[in-house]
Amino acid sequence: MIAIQDLFESHLTVSDLDRAIEFYRDALRLPLASVIPERRVAFFWVGARGKAMLGVWETGKGPQKMTHHVAFRVDGNDLEAVPQSLRAAGIAPLDFHGRPAEEPVVLTWMPAAAVYFRDPDGNLLEFLAMLPGEARPELGVLPLSSWRAISA
Repeated sequence: MIAIQDLFESHLTVSDLDRAIEFYRDALRLPLASVIPERRVAFFWVGARGKAMLGVWETGKGPQKMTHHVAFRVDGNDLEAVPQSLRAAGIAPLDFHGRPAEEPVVLTWMPAAAVYFRDPDGNLLEFLAMLPGEARPELGVLPLSSWRAISA
């Protein structure tokens, strides 16, 4: 078997394609790669053009709904500004447990810092940055400020 190098593409289902395009293009500022109206799908570049792609597929509005999760890797230097940046875009930053977040949390088993949020259809999105240092899984999930105090 050949070695997998990276994840290129992921897809989410949405109830309103136009609303999803506005969210991903305007709020998250992902470059719109293509819209195929007859298939009710839009594709966005993630990172540099040709590096990775996100597809959003309109499935309509029904009483039953499935949500998905996608994590976007971001620069660790930008992560502390994520909660404020999301709030400025009208998006509620969340912690690991879905509570309002003032700062990133650290998933100590990796270790990585993350901030979560939801798109208009309830899909769980995440901005994540790997952290230097050794994993400390026994610590669970901590606020970034606590992780830094322990790791200093």
